[in-house]
Amino acid sequence: MNASPPRLSIKSLALICVNALLGIHMIACAGDKSRAADTGHFNRIAVFPVCENSSCLAENETVAEIVAATQDGNTLVYTDSESQKLGFVDITNPKRPQAAGTLALDGEPTSVAVKGRYALVCVNTSLDFVNTSGKLIVVDIRNQTRVTELDLGGQPDAIAVSPNGRYAAVAIENERDEDLGSGEPPQSPSGLLVIVDLKGRPQQWSTRAVNLNGIADRYPFDVETEFVDINKQNIAVISLQENNYLVLVDLKTGRIVRHFSAGQVNLNQIDTVEEEPALISLSDTLRDIPREPDGVAWLSDGFFATADEGDLFGGSRGFTLFNNRGGVVFSSGNTLDHHAVRLGHYPDGRSKNKGNEPENVEYGVYNKQRYLFVGSERANLIFVYHLLRQHQHNITARLAQILPAGIGPEGLLAIPQRNLFIVASEKDSREDKFRSVINIYKLNDKQQQYPTLVSKNRKDNTPIPWGALSGLAYDNNNPRIAYTIHDSFYQQSRIFKLNIAKRPAAITDEIVLYDRHGALASVEPVLANPDGTVNLDAEGIAVRKQGGFWIASEGDDAPLMFRNLLLRVNRAGVIKQVVTLPDSVTHRMQRFGFEGVANVGAGANEIVYVAFQREWDGDPANHVRIGRYAVATDSWTFMYYPLATASSPNGGWVGLSELSHLGKQSFAVIERDNQAGPDARIKRIYRFSVANIEPKPDANAPDFPVLKKTLIRDLIPDLKRPGGLVLEKIEGMMVLPNGTTLIINDNDGVDDSNGETQLLRLPRLFR
Repeated sequence: MNASPPRLSIKSLALICVNALLGIHMIACAGDKSRAADTGHFNRIAVFPVCENSSCLAENETVAEIVAATQDGNTLVYTDSESQKLGFVDITNPKRPQAAGTLALDGEPTSVAVKGRYALVCVNTSLDFVNTSGKLIVVDIRNQTRVTELDLGGQPDAIAVSPNGRYAAVAIENERDEDLGSGEPPQSPSGLLVIVDLKGRPQQWSTRAVNLNGIADRYPFDVETEFVDINKQNIAVISLQENNYLVLVDLKTGRIVRHFSAGQVNLNQIDTVEEEPALISLSDTLRDIPREPDGVAWLSDGFFATADEGDLFGGSRGFTLFNNRGGVVFSSGNTLDHHAVRLGHYPDGRSKNKGNEPENVEYGVYNKQRYLFVGSERANLIFVYHLLRQHQHNITARLAQILPAGIGPEGLLAIPQRNLFIVASEKDSREDKFRSVINIYKLNDKQQQYPTLVSKNRKDNTPIPWGALSGLAYDNNNPRIAYTIHDSFYQQSRIFKLNIAKRPAAITDEIVLYDRHGALASVEPVLANPDGTVNLDAEGIAVRKQGGFWIASEGDDAPLMFRNLLLRVNRAGVIKQVVTLPDSVTHRMQRFGFEGVANVGAGANEIVYVAFQREWDGDPANHVRIGRYAVATDSWTFMYYPLATASSPNGGWVGLSELSHLGKQSFAVIERDNQAGPDARIKRIYRFSVANIEPKPDANAPDFPVLKKTLIRDLIPDLKRPGGLVLEKIEGMMVLPNGTTLIINDNDGVDDSNGETQLLRLPRLFR
């Protein structure tokens, strides 16, 4: 660990410096003698939906919470607390993980570790919060059978096996009842640490209890043991989360070596307010916030890391590096929240609580480079850090990259011998279109695949907040520049300016929309804010040849009725005109209205086309409207677009989500179902022409001409290419003058979504 890291090449250093300007890499560009080696990037190579170990057609929840691996790294073992099972995944070929079965357990598995051929599974068998019990079930991984079990004397929460395989340490939490009184400790029984002596055959293993009472200063007799890890000297570090405390125990003797508070942090430029609709504002300050660590991981015999999730009064939104005497040698401050904002992953609905909420940490050495992985439970990200030793008494962390995870990443596992990294994400709901997954990443020399879009800083040096993106359109004068918008998940609607020549693409500016002349307030006052900003449900954007934009804002029929609107906006974001549909059309309104907008011509000859997402009242089944607005005559006419029939085993619907002009009288649309992951079936690009089509006014409904569509591309293979599950809401598309097509998804503001935004570049589909 004292060896000097290799020097960076000029090419590698230049690349790092460029990325640093975008806020992705935090490695210093000059003057840092502790630079990390350029050892490649982690990229996701596969995803395993946990439901594949049973049936992805079933509605019951199946989850992967904590994950371990066999010594050869070919088999994953995970805990499924919802199904009360232990699951197995064959990753002999990590690009194609295979379901390898499950083993039923008589209780809730909370953690798992591996020693040789055996999986050591902690199982909670407690009757309630007072009558706590649990056991350690030893499973032969080869034949998936129980070998023996040991009583643990309480409700277990985490387990670790020592590097030499001599000991296991089990954190017995005996968790509190959060609905009892104020939900705060102290509540009996207290927690403890159980040492398992792994000598001989499993039937010969024995346990010893370590009393941790009387040392923490908050609740000395309700220790709330949370997580545990063991170093090469057989010293266990245990987090007492609600106590904001850390304890070191010598497993050989069972003696407490040291104990100390995890301390507090001060946080500036963070968001502590949860607005409705959401608004990310990095302008708040918190003082003396307890860390209240959850996951812990040894980095060496002298240093360890904590994921400072918080619980009762804390949540520092980051992670900390400690030396083994309790000294803080590195603290991440507000940076994890800022990184999450920069990548569009910030969960504004958690601002009042713990922000991105780091849950767990993992350490691994790959190709002589030391890595720390920090899992964010709410932003659904894995922050990957290089660990750099400045001298023997200090260590620091430099951000290397950020990986997307499933919803609620809990289990982190480094498998350095195979250059693999594994993440188990525990949230699962087929009804809500997301599944529990195990993501598999590999360290390689390829360019990092994620993120595909980042934001640059505002003048106050905080990143431009973004998320829930919908439409896409390029600048007529510079196709390297594009524009996108967000929907009603966020208030204070704005247009984002993109530099799409960069990889990843960069949000370089934001244009806040204003109703300075009352154009919107006179039509839909509920959408206009007192400060002049507006709260649209912007779903489509088109760039006008004479400057400015057209924006399609979707209406809503419940609980707050407002109409579908077509808005003309100037370059500065000021609303100049608001166009409504004829009353006869508005009376037909269903919830799924304006989705895409495209324009043709300029001045008095400008025509604007708008795509409706789904059928409205009186429209034929599977036929949606394409509206045509003639600027010169202020008039609407309509035609029908024929939709495919929903074919997902989970039901649902099919609709349009984008409309793009291809030139002359030709257009492209995105047609998609409202399904994701294993249930997704229809994500497609179609082309149609309006040549020789005579659209009609609403009085002729439903006798509108029906367009003929041509399939251009099935997007399912493209959506699988980034290695994750198929995303549901493919909402934006633009076709550049050279024929290159870009698509983007709506990440729902990280609400029932992993927050992943994929800006994908497709080949020249249109020539």
